[in-house]
Amino acid sequence: MEPGALDACTAPMAMDPSASSTNTAERARPHVVLVASPGAGHLIPMAELARRLVAHHGLAATLVTFPDPSGAPSAAANSSILSSLDAAGVSAAALPAVALDDLPADARLETVLLELIGRSIPHLRSLLRDAAPLLAALVPDFFCSALLPLAAEVGVPGYLFFPINLTTLSVMRTAVELNDGAAAAPGDEVVRGLPDVLRLPSGVSLRREDYGDGFQNSEEPVYKHLVEEGRRYRAADGFLVNTFHEIEPAGNVDELIKQVMEQGTFPPAYPVGPLVRPSFGEDDVSPACLEWLDRQPAGSVVYVSFGSAGALSVEQTAELAAGLEDSGHRFLWVMRMPSLDGAHNNFAAMYDRDDPLAWLSEGFLERTSGRGLAVAAWAPQVRVLDHPATAAFVSHCGWNSALESVAAGVPMVAWPLYAEQRTNAAVLSENVGVALRLRAGGDGLVGREEIAAAVREVMDGDVEGRAVRRRAGDLQRAAAHACTPGGSSWQMLEEVAGKWKAAPARRLC
Repeated sequence: MEPGALDACTAPMAMDPSASSTNTAERARPHVVLVASPGAGHLIPMAELARRLVAHHGLAATLVTFPDPSGAPSAAANSSILSSLDAAGVSAAALPAVALDDLPADARLETVLLELIGRSIPHLRSLLRDAAPLLAALVPDFFCSALLPLAAEVGVPGYLFFPINLTTLSVMRTAVELNDGAAAAPGDEVVRGLPDVLRLPSGVSLRREDYGDGFQNSEEPVYKHLVEEGRRYRAADGFLVNTFHEIEPAGNVDELIKQVMEQGTFPPAYPVGPLVRPSFGEDDVSPACLEWLDRQPAGSVVYVSFGSAGALSVEQTAELAAGLEDSGHRFLWVMRMPSLDGAHNNFAAMYDRDDPLAWLSEGFLERTSGRGLAVAAWAPQVRVLDHPATAAFVSHCGWNSALESVAAGVPMVAWPLYAEQRTNAAVLSENVGVALRLRAGGDGLVGREEIAAAVREVMDGDVEGRAVRRRAGDLQRAAAHACTPGGSSWQMLEEVAGKWKAAPARRLC
């Protein structure tokens, strides 16, 4: 469906019954519609962005979500996030399901996602008319660049929300610029891949093994998809990036701004983070893991979690268990079902009914009882990281988790698994200095000795451990300041909000 074919007066779509109502005063404010692609990692920071636009910057906001194309029962997982928006004065709307049964059964998730977004454009257009009588801007996230022509069609600015960091955005821009002039028509080949070592103007150097999954091999179809996606980014008026000045490698922010001014290859980027869900915004229940943390000494526990979709093999799970046991330190391990096919991600892992603890070696739970706790599937991560007992985080380095750790002043042991996590881990360990990086052996496994040594170093090491602990404290203070009045991220968001409020809002017919 071509966005330009949509009629400007499409009949309004009925709002989701659970969507928050907007009172008269709010409807008089310039209205921003934010669109989050499926996945809690995208929804959580975008919900916080919407809350801040309303609470701090004088705008009304509606957060729009898609049905989950993976088939996972995400509605329950997302409900607490969306319900918290009502009290913040943010409206929420769910787009209806669209037919996808004509796609091949083995279609890649990104293909399904693109089809879902494209086929939902008519519904979104109707929602814009219904939900935003004074539309000031459209803000889709970075997977939804296909929606940018819709912003142009209705005559409002279109900004992309980028939930990762500026280094990943720079990698994307580099791939696009390498292929400038190459044909972009369907079926044409993209032949210009990234070099084995990429030295970015900010001072970051990335090896091929540090690239995100889609950037490692230019012969894979996903690389071409990413280049095409990046080309569409140029239609945006700007990026709102979930990062802040001090967590970016030296010069990253300034260099990006300079290049935008000189070259204009990508729109300007505005660091507006960290967009971290407040700990009081999580479920009010006090699960057993928090009660267990309450009984532990301050600064004594290593928290271990690989995000909502991270998966370890059976062999790697055994090595991790042995490493935690051998480290001698207290630990809280959020464990999910091991991967049986070697994949490092499983987006349905949170909904698996089987008990992952059954895969632990015989006697592990008994031997570590008292100083270790393994819990199945989930823990309230922000509250765990904020807890006085938590001292370090063994993390997959998803950007949300990294920012949550930084906001809590907790250093990391970096164990990336998939997507852009290797890039994040490289930057956090080698440039930002807030993480220690684990390395796999020749068999591809991170050995128990490596795990135990890293845990001991981050907890009480005198050299690297001391440095990352000190850096974590520095970044915690910087993160808190960035989002307060006068802070760098506050000022960036105020600048963008000011542009939206100053421009004539588009009253849709």
